[in-house]
Amino acid sequence: MGTYSRYPLELVRGKGVWLYDSQGRRYLDAVAGIAVCTLGHSDPVLRRALCRQLGRLQHVSNLYRIPEQEALARAICERSAADAVFFCNSGAEANEAAIKLARKHGHTVRGIERPLILTAQASFHGRTLAAVTATGQPKYHQGFEPMVEGFRYFPYNDTAAFEALLADCEATGPRVAAVLLEPLQGEGGVIPGDPAFFRRVRELCDQKQILLIFDEVQIGVGRSGHWWGHDRLGVEPDAFSMAKGLGGGIPIGALAVKAAVDHFQPGDHASTFGGNPFVCRAALTVIAEIERRQLLQHVQAMERLLIDQLSELAARHPGAITEVRGWGLLQGVVLAEDGPTAPELVKAAMAQGLLLVPAGPRVVRIVPPLVIRPRHLRKLIQRLEKALISLS
Repeated sequence: MGTYSRYPLELVRGKGVWLYDSQGRRYLDAVAGIAVCTLGHSDPVLRRALCRQLGRLQHVSNLYRIPEQEALARAICERSAADAVFFCNSGAEANEAAIKLARKHGHTVRGIERPLILTAQASFHGRTLAAVTATGQPKYHQGFEPMVEGFRYFPYNDTAAFEALLADCEATGPRVAAVLLEPLQGEGGVIPGDPAFFRRVRELCDQKQILLIFDEVQIGVGRSGHWWGHDRLGVEPDAFSMAKGLGGGIPIGALAVKAAVDHFQPGDHASTFGGNPFVCRAALTVIAEIERRQLLQHVQAMERLLIDQLSELAARHPGAITEVRGWGLLQGVVLAEDGPTAPELVKAAMAQGLLLVPAGPRVVRIVPPLVIRPRHLRKLIQRLEKALISLS
């Protein structure tokens, strides 16, 4: 179906941070499947682990215990404040699970008949009907009305606006079941969360027994230079979703929760494919390799280098770039209003052998595999500058 505006590029193989098209041309990949290919392309360790797993077992129903799933749940909990994990297939599904958990919390803990969930403007939480309703961008709602009831929106990082909305919603009694936030807004323009704002939201949620849920689908699993984006904020959620980078390119999503809000009972939620042996082996391998290769420390070092090089690029092209912002290896290049648009720059970069992805009309996102090296970053900057010059 015609759901994608595809670039005229047919990618047929990859190795590390490089992709090759059907004509044999090589591209430096600063998209990584949109923050998915944590270990790069055709990683030998991941490849061997998955081949071995296929030789044992690829899928069984969640009617039975799955050792790989239990091991992965332990691995996630040991690296976070979570106590339990539900597995599914994507970020949207993980956020759907979070929305269902929030509604059950609203009914059972706060005694709300029709619970509300508060989310941020410019957020992005997925394409399913409830997740796209949670997304605070009207352009994603158009043509799919009526949207799912029970969502209200406020400006991201705006403490006063959040407090006012919460007070309005709760003026006549409990109405709010949960607050759902991205620690860093990715699709909305690569906007990092303000720690002071998040601390205040945490405080108000604690006072009222409201769930605080983080969407870690894009920034989680090491991309920020920490296991989770909320580690950079110093604020713990009650639950958080993840997907993208968790499987290194194999589809998996998850919702991790603290024991106090583990409200699901048998029959409340399920997934046929969620957490099967094959996808869990992929995620276990990604986690193990992040630690074995010390990729969290590596991402922190690459962040400093990339920001320095992007800032120097911005200084050389002040009429094109106005700001560089982000965490770890999720960086946004903000383009001037009277300069090229993000889609134009992405297309020009492709002609220079560099793959980038827009994050709105005026922000270009740089989200390479976590294994990218300094020499690759130098090539990235060189090709990005050539693309800028070609548009000037």
